[in-house]
Amino acid sequence: MNKKIRVFVVDDSIFFRQMVINDLNKRSNLEVVGFAASAFDARTKIPNIKPDVITLDVEMPGLSGIDFLKELLPKYPIPVILVSSLNLSVFDALSAGAVDFVQKPNMSKEYNVASFFNVLNSKIYIASKAKVNAGVQKRATGAPQAAAPGSAAMFSSNLSAAIQNNMLIAIGASTGGTEATLEVLQRLPADMPGIVVTQHMPEGFTKMYAERLNRICKLEVKEAANGDRVRRGLVLIAPGGPLQMRVEKDLKGYYVSCQPGEKVNGHRPSVDVLFSSVAKKVGRNAVGIIMTGMGRDGASGLLEMRNAGAFTIGQDKESCVVYGMPMVAYDIGGVCIQASCTNISNVLLNQLRKM
Repeated sequence: MNKKIRVFVVDDSIFFRQMVINDLNKRSNLEVVGFAASAFDARTKIPNIKPDVITLDVEMPGLSGIDFLKELLPKYPIPVILVSSLNLSVFDALSAGAVDFVQKPNMSKEYNVASFFNVLNSKIYIASKAKVNAGVQKRATGAPQAAAPGSAAMFSSNLSAAIQNNMLIAIGASTGGTEATLEVLQRLPADMPGIVVTQHMPEGFTKMYAERLNRICKLEVKEAANGDRVRRGLVLIAPGGPLQMRVEKDLKGYYVSCQPGEKVNGHRPSVDVLFSSVAKKVGRNAVGIIMTGMGRDGASGLLEMRNAGAFTIGQDKESCVVYGMPMVAYDIGGVCIQASCTNISNVLLNQLRKM
C-alpha cells in the first residue's frame, strides 16, 4: 500500500478550513495531520509535525502568508500549495517559495467546489514530489533588474530586422513556471523577437501575471487577446479559462488565435496546442523552450517543432521545481539542449546570434 501524503492545512476561516480537512481526509492518498487558524499557530506546530505538504491561505490576519513563507521555508523546505482568491499577492507568495496555487471556489456553485477539491488533490500530489526553492532568489518587483557587466541581459541583439520579424520564440511551463518564466524573461533585452507563452494558470490570474511581468521585465508583456500580432519586443501570455492559444500566419506576419477549445493533456491553455501551431506556422524560424511542470504537456509539440527545424531548449532537472514536462520532451528527442533556468536566456541569445 502506498504511503499517504501528510498534509497540514492553514486557513483562518473555520468553515472553509473544515471543508478542506473533511475532503482531503476522504482521499485515499491523503491524510490531514494538523491544522492552524493563523500563521503564528502554524509556525509553532509545523516543525514538530513535519508534514509532506502545506496548504496555505495567502491572506490572513497578523503574520501574512508571504511573510510566513519567507520565515518558514529556509528552515523547513516543505512544499506549499497556496489557496487564494483572485489576488496579486499570490505571485509574491510564489516568489517566496510556494510551489503552486489553487483558486478558492465560488461556494454557491456545487460544481465549482467539487472541481476545486479535485484540483487541490492533484496539486498536493504534484507538490509532494516538487523541489522547494525556499525563496532564495530575490527579484525586483517594480522595475527591470540592473544587469551585471557582460551578462546576457546586457546583450543588445544585433540581429537584422528581417530575422527578428520572422523569428518567434515559444515558451511552455506548468508547476513552478511562473517564477521560472520570469527568470528567463527578465534577463532578455527589449528588442527580442516576438515571444508567446503558455503557462498553466486559471482565468483571471494570467492577466495579473502578465501585468506583473510587464513591470519587472524590459520586454512589453500582456495577456493575449484573439488577433494580437506577434511582434518584436512583445510577450503574449495565453489567457487562462476556456480558450486555447495558437500561432497563425498571414501576409503581415504572425498573430495569435485564442479560441474556445477542449482540454488537451488535461490543460486549457495547453502547451502542446501552442507548440504544434508554431511547428506548422513558423517551422525553422522558431525557438521552443519547455520548462518545469508535471506531466507531458508540450513534449510532443516540442518534438514537432524540432522536426520542423526549430531549435529547442529544455530546462534541466536540477533547476526544475518538477522535472516532468522537460524530462518527457528530452526522452522522446524533442530537446536540442538542456540548460538551467538561469542559463536558458544565454543559450537562447547565443542561438539567435547564429541565425
